[in-house]
Amino acid sequence: MRSADLATIIRIALILFVAYLILVQFNVIITIALLALAFILDGVDGYLALREASKGKVTLAAYIDYSLGGKANAAKIKSLKQGIGKTAKHGPRFDFAGDRIMEYTMWVVFSFLAIVPVFVVLIVIIRHSVADALMASKGTSSKMKTPTARALTSSSFARGAKNVLKFVTFSYLILVYSAGFPILPGYVLVAALVALILASGAAEIYESVKS
Repeated sequence: MRSADLATIIRIALILFVAYLILVQFNVIITIALLALAFILDGVDGYLALREASKGKVTLAAYIDYSLGGKANAAKIKSLKQGIGKTAKHGPRFDFAGDRIMEYTMWVVFSFLAIVPVFVVLIVIIRHSVADALMASKGTSSKMKTPTARALTSSSFARGAKNVLKFVTFSYLILVYSAGFPILPGYVLVAALVALILASGAAEIYESVKS
C-alpha cells in the first residue's frame, strides 16, 4: 500500500472518531485538535504521493512553498501531480473520496444535532454530486483551463482557503454544541463556506459544459 493511501485511511478513521467525540461532547480542545490533525493529513497524503512520484526529490519545504502559492517549484510539482494519475490510478480518486467523507461526515453530524439545517446539507451534497459527475471525464480539477476555474478550484490558494474555512466553521460549530457558544457567528461561517463551495462548483460545472 502506498504511504499516501495509508495517510488517507488514517484521515478517514480520524474524522469518524472526531464525529463520535462531538456527539458525546468530549473535551472541545482535544476534539478540535484532532479535527485540525485530520485536515493536516489532507496535505500530508498529497505530499507523500508527490514524494513517491518524484522518488524523494520533492522536499517538504518545496511542497509547503508550492501550497502557499510559491512559483519556484510550481511547474515541476504540477507535472508530477498530473503523472500520479497515470502511475497510481486509484490514488487521486482515493484521496478525493477521503475529502468527501470528511466533509459529509461533519455536515451530517451537525445536521443530526440540529445545528445546521438539513437543506444546507442537501445543497452541499447536490452541488458535489452534479459537479463530480460532470468532472469525472476530466479526471481532476487540476486540469482546469479557464483562469476563473483555476482560481476557484485548482489553485493552491483556493484549496487552502477552502480547507481553512471548513476547519474554522466546523470548529466553531463544535464550540456551539459543546461549549454553548452563540449560534449566529456559526451561521455566518456556514453561509460563507457554502457560498465558496457553490462558487467553486459553478466553476467546475461551467468548465465541464464548455469543454
